[in-house]
Amino acid sequence: MTRQVRVRWSRFRVHPEAASPLPMSRREMDARGWDECDVILITGDAYVDHPSFGAAMVGRFLEWLGCRVGIIAQPRPERVEDFRALGVPRLFWGVTAGNVDSQLARFTVMRKRRRDDPYSPGGQPGRRPPHATIVYTARAREAGPGVPVVIGGIEASLRRLAYYDYWSDRVRRSLLLDAKADVLVYGMGEAPIALLVERALRGESLGGVSGTAWVSKTIPEDRVCVLPSFEAVSTLTAEGRGAFLEMTRLIHRHSYPGTSLRLVQAHGDRWVIVEPPPEPLTTEEMDLIYSLPFTYRPHPYYGKARIPAYEMIRDSITTHRGCYGECRFCAIAVHQGRRISSRSVGSILAHARRLASDASFRGTITDVGGPTANMWQTGCRDARRGGCRGRRRCLVPEPCPRLEADLEVQRRLWQALRSIKGVRHVFISSGIRHDMALAFADERWFEDLVRWHVSGRLKTAPEHCVDHVLEAMGKPPGRFYRAFLKRFFESCRRVGHFWGLTEYYVSGHPGCTLEDMITLAIELRQRKVRPEQVQDFYPAPMTLSAAMYYSGRDPLTRKAVYVARSDREKAWQRALLLCQEKEYQAKAREALRAAGREDLIGRGPNALVPP
Repeated sequence: MTRQVRVRWSRFRVHPEAASPLPMSRREMDARGWDECDVILITGDAYVDHPSFGAAMVGRFLEWLGCRVGIIAQPRPERVEDFRALGVPRLFWGVTAGNVDSQLARFTVMRKRRRDDPYSPGGQPGRRPPHATIVYTARAREAGPGVPVVIGGIEASLRRLAYYDYWSDRVRRSLLLDAKADVLVYGMGEAPIALLVERALRGESLGGVSGTAWVSKTIPEDRVCVLPSFEAVSTLTAEGRGAFLEMTRLIHRHSYPGTSLRLVQAHGDRWVIVEPPPEPLTTEEMDLIYSLPFTYRPHPYYGKARIPAYEMIRDSITTHRGCYGECRFCAIAVHQGRRISSRSVGSILAHARRLASDASFRGTITDVGGPTANMWQTGCRDARRGGCRGRRRCLVPEPCPRLEADLEVQRRLWQALRSIKGVRHVFISSGIRHDMALAFADERWFEDLVRWHVSGRLKTAPEHCVDHVLEAMGKPPGRFYRAFLKRFFESCRRVGHFWGLTEYYVSGHPGCTLEDMITLAIELRQRKVRPEQVQDFYPAPMTLSAAMYYSGRDPLTRKAVYVARSDREKAWQRALLLCQEKEYQAKAREALRAAGREDLIGRGPNALVPP
């Protein structure tokens, strides 16, 4: 007899604490009385039953829909037996590389092999294969021939159409074709997953669901935006790079909730069809999925092995998803979307009380935030009408007048969290958007932040100080950060806490020359700042910065942009940022000599590095 699976999720209920995590073995299935799973999820991460891990979130949501869900975590690609551990799913396989891109998890931007993987037990590297989505899909096909495969996660989401691949330095086909999957779910997948389950139960085609990509021999007749073909954008000519820029511009313009257009792209004699994104989750829906019965622990299979990524987030609270910032190098907006989905105050407080009641909790909530902590419960006042169809720039070069951001609500949330019995400290570790704080926060917000919610250093992301580089990055002009610094340190003096800042900087971003990086190094020297968080620029697929890196032009304006391509210049730019560290000083001297700035080598007060 066919079991009933609940696929409509407009009615909510309170969820009891989970008795056990989702099964990873036949023995656990037998204990539940299962003869098969409806959906089996294959992930490149260790299985931690926590909402910060994508496979756990999707798994618990599928369970709430009524599905029997199993997890295969970090299977060995050379052993098909690992993929047969739970049998064959009744509806479909769900495949993800994990919370991070599988290539970036294995190698640094300078192509050096990483020494650890925080999403693996013991931080052990090499547990996920390169191009994990492709490899896992192939093995799932071997383990269960004829069963549909649905791929998702950030690796698939950013590769739903033709994309520039940094590792091979060429344009590759949509991952949907290379993986030979049936459907690709992009973005945050709860809404598409519910519809895919409904269709699978009825035996219908999985294609055509909002928030997914699929392949067809024919192009839909209406509501389409035809992108330049894969063959056009992958040609290594000026025309090919121009076609790539046009593809990027169209994707950027039409990838927002409320659009009625499908993006379609020819790959040979087939079409990759990307359906419009679904509407972001409402506050009630966010509360629902964060109330699902997670155990908030790694699966017992791992014993006492430490999973670094879990240790980092175990006592944190996610308040929202999405980011309407303008950072052109960041994949968050491409993956999570530009509209904010926020949890309610009650949901967040309930999460905090659950943390405080845990015997292992030591009194500190390590973070209350999301991609940017002070975007919680903010957004466009025109969002209900589909949002802005014109300017579509919320923060750069200055905040849009239609942006609604009442940070007093956040300050009162912080107060409520501090008052919970058993909570001694509530920190904001995910960082804040400094231009938003400057524009919308009053003195009470700043003083509460400084007095109660900084654990020694506050994280900020100025990224650079030269305005034309910041413009290429999609960041606000440098004067905003300088004004924020003044206001932050004034608040520190008023409350008597003299905190520092952990400032994030990017080296090698398109638009940044060696001279620009020297300017930044001089400013940091004058401010007596020793950068701790420096990121070599990585051209994440589907971002505007990746198109700049590949083509040498801004995809929105077509203006030429300087690009540091050689490994030597990338190393020089990084060394200039870290020139106060001995291990980088030799490279920094090379960079200064190459730029004709030997005057900055010496032992004087203005020197960047010693001779």
